[in-house]
Amino acid sequence: MGVAKKIVVVGSGIIGASIAWHLAKAGAAVTVISESAVGGTATPCSFAWINASWGNPEAYVQLRMRSMTEWSRLATEVPGLPLAWCGGLCFDMPQAELETYAAQHNSWGYGIREVNAAEAARIEPNLTEPPAFALHVATEGAAEPVALAKALLADAARHGAKIIAGNVEALKLANDKIVGVETAAGPLLADEVVIAAGAGAPALLATAGVELPLETPPGLVVHSRPHAPLLNGIVLSEPLHMRQTAAGRVIAGTDFGGTDPGFEPEETARRVFSQLKALLRNADQLELDFFTVGYRPTPIDGFPAIGRAVGLDGLYVAVMHSGVTLAPAIGLFAAREILEGERDALLTPYGLDRF
Repeated sequence: MGVAKKIVVVGSGIIGASIAWHLAKAGAAVTVISESAVGGTATPCSFAWINASWGNPEAYVQLRMRSMTEWSRLATEVPGLPLAWCGGLCFDMPQAELETYAAQHNSWGYGIREVNAAEAARIEPNLTEPPAFALHVATEGAAEPVALAKALLADAARHGAKIIAGNVEALKLANDKIVGVETAAGPLLADEVVIAAGAGAPALLATAGVELPLETPPGLVVHSRPHAPLLNGIVLSEPLHMRQTAAGRVIAGTDFGGTDPGFEPEETARRVFSQLKALLRNADQLELDFFTVGYRPTPIDGFPAIGRAVGLDGLYVAVMHSGVTLAPAIGLFAAREILEGERDALLTPYGLDRF
């Protein structure tokens, strides 16, 4: 039996947690290090909708659809993951655009169904104004993202992974190879380093001369106090995208990435929450509890950055928006590539060499 490959994963959000779990399950000696608490910094601010979305090329839709399947697989391997396959009701575009979206994605195997006002009202009876035309995808879901990351890391620890708090200051380079990371407590050596640090990735990669062009648009999401059930699934209306969490909190933003917080985030949050209450029946007692402003780590072309750095051994990068949807597939594919040298064909468009 060979010596287990020693891997440091930088980042404890949903992507880092999934990669760490898959690596540990496969027998690697994994250490996860993160300056933030378990759950990372972007993950706690996520709307956490699991979907294949629209407005994307088929290759990306296929990756997202595969990852939705991988969530089901992962849920059987880690029982109790906080996932809900609650379905999504979409009516945030004009009917002609919705019909085009449905026709395209159905041709790719996504399974979208057109519904009228009566059926929309049956699916979501607390909408004050059910849409005359909407799309419903029964296979879409939602996650409780921080609890999910914590559960994966706890199970990774059961498989031998170490989870430590610490500030990674730089990548450690020797003879054109990354051999670990430099931390405030000293060097942490590894056979391979995985950067899953979200918005913090570019600065860290720059310490080894690797450039990752990244945007970090902000997104504000309002969170109500826990309330009796008002929503059955994901609702994508023209004013707001909204869902209700397992704890009963109704969360919403102007889209699934959140709302531009502007110069007065508190005022923006109050405005969004007023819109939310107006969209729902039986919401008189709904109260705003808090809002989050997350910064979505989005590579410059909008697609994931996944793979090894060009011309530099020992470094693997996994940075993307839509981390909650993509996490299980990215974890599985990254572990195979790191440990076996096998790159899944679905990752072909998303290597770092395109930058």
